[in-house]
Amino acid sequence: GCALTESSPGPGRYALPPTVGYVNHDFTKPSSPAYTFHSRMSSAMVSVDSSPGPRYYIGGKVTRFGRNESPSYSISGRGRHEPFQTPGPGAYSPERVPPVNAQRRPPVYTIGTRTRYRSADPVPAPNSYTLPDLLGPQVPHKPSSASYSFSGRRVVGAPAEDLARTPGPGQYRSTNPDIYRQRQPSFSMQSRTKKAHHSSAVPGPGAYSPERTYGHLHKSSSFTMGIRHSEFVTPLMVHVTD
Repeated sequence: GCALTESSPGPGRYALPPTVGYVNHDFTKPSSPAYTFHSRMSSAMVSVDSSPGPRYYIGGKVTRFGRNESPSYSISGRGRHEPFQTPGPGAYSPERVPPVNAQRRPPVYTIGTRTRYRSADPVPAPNSYTLPDLLGPQVPHKPSSASYSFSGRRVVGAPAEDLARTPGPGQYRSTNPDIYRQRQPSFSMQSRTKKAHHSSAVPGPGAYSPERTYGHLHKSSSFTMGIRHSEFVTPLMVHVTD
């Protein structure tokens, strides 16, 4: 008899991911930690000294914060003066200037390259679609249950309010009673007089003059003496009789 030929693919057509190794491991199967071994280093690298030679000298003024020395300055030479490079007639392109003064311009066309088609199917994959969430009131054509939100704890008026933090009487800006009532007398206190610390600021015994004080004593009669006049001075006669 004739055997029926199956048109389905054979076992070799399926490419299942491997469960051994690290590359392209099956993500549905647990994988053990993987390690890699590096080749042995060359003996020439171990025998050769790779440290810098004596030519790398670090001065004594170099610290971990930089060079510890005074600033130094240098004077460079005079700058070279070059003549102005004037562009020649060939540097201008008047044909590229856009039309001005309502000048007419012929049409211009550009030919692009051929569109490159993709070999892959441009249809989006199943994971490209984003279905709306069925939780919450965001779906307009699906019934949703009542939703609630929790706010933070209140600071004022809550059961756990700290009454000791309420403002005191001094926190309110009340009107001064002197504006609408009779103002009472007010007094001010002066600061303490500062004493002199230097010994020369204290008056000594020679600074007092008790002999010049006559307010509490009976004052005797006192006279003043004028100056002596010359004998050759003519007396002044105001009233002359005939």
